[in-house]
Amino acid sequence: MSKLKVGIIFGGVFEEHPVSVKSAQEVAKHLDADRYETYWIGITKSGDWRLCDGPAASWEDGAHRPVVLSPDRSVHGLLVLADGHYETIRLDVVLPVLHGKLGEDGATQGLLELSGIPYVGCDVQSSALCMDKSLAYTVVADAGIRTPTFWTLFPGDTVQTVGDPGVLPYPVFVKPARSGSSFGVSKVTSAAELDEAVATARQYDDKVLIEEGVVAEEIGCAILGNGSDLITGEVDHVALSHGFFKIHQEDAPETGSENATFIVPADIPAEARELVKAEAQRVYRALGCRGLARVDMFLKADGTVVLNEVNTLPGLTSYSRYPRMMAAAGISMTEFLDRAVALALEETAR
Repeated sequence: MSKLKVGIIFGGVFEEHPVSVKSAQEVAKHLDADRYETYWIGITKSGDWRLCDGPAASWEDGAHRPVVLSPDRSVHGLLVLADGHYETIRLDVVLPVLHGKLGEDGATQGLLELSGIPYVGCDVQSSALCMDKSLAYTVVADAGIRTPTFWTLFPGDTVQTVGDPGVLPYPVFVKPARSGSSFGVSKVTSAAELDEAVATARQYDDKVLIEEGVVAEEIGCAILGNGSDLITGEVDHVALSHGFFKIHQEDAPETGSENATFIVPADIPAEARELVKAEAQRVYRALGCRGLARVDMFLKADGTVVLNEVNTLPGLTSYSRYPRMMAAAGISMTEFLDRAVALALEETAR
């Protein structure tokens, strides 16, 4: 049987570039070489697309050729440039191993839709919805799912736009509406800290959320599947020693978080785990997700589940939560990748 030709896109121009490279390195270790013929497409921090040998730490310095993903459906793949000419490589499927802006916000997905190539993960609409926390909260709340109370600052707005800062339910969290891995997030305990926190958030996005600090445990749920046929990994619990959870921002994240321990399966009652799974699936469907996503929730002391956020292309590094949750449910990284590719092809065949 001939191998599937898989294009794997990694890197990117925004702050999650290093995380994407590490995720791609983990994919390279576990993707079944007997089933797939891989084409590695690295996006440099300056936005150059390069066909390379893989996501080694020094991939940008190695041999490579300029490449683009053709939006022409008759090409159905890559245009590789060399000496003023180009050759085409037809792809069967694309696996975007991209995080954050222009990776999981619908931009790359739109290019893949134009190309006609099946791709792993959420479509344009659900990617864009999940990336914008204010839109995700609005859609999910309309479906009857609990969300934090939040206020939105649009470009040009000041903190006074949402009313008297002195009466906000402190502590609150100020965060970019469209960013990931807690970049630009601040915990604010008084009105005097708001302006600086908003300025920090606006380094990553000009649309900013002020969000109530939900007093609860942080719980995650990994989901894999399309439509009503969904698989959930074991629920995890982010147990904090101090501060708030900032993933991927430690100096050496491979050695562990500086303030968090990940407990999988979560050390919560069995009925609470099942409730979290059920609510996470409701969120996944309400936002139109497909393929995979990690749904992060808050579990309050009274058993109430509240949405935190949805990551449509969660980290796949050696220390990431999604693969750990799947592994705890008996699904290895290799099996997860096989299933994710199969789901992409299945969606296109409908």
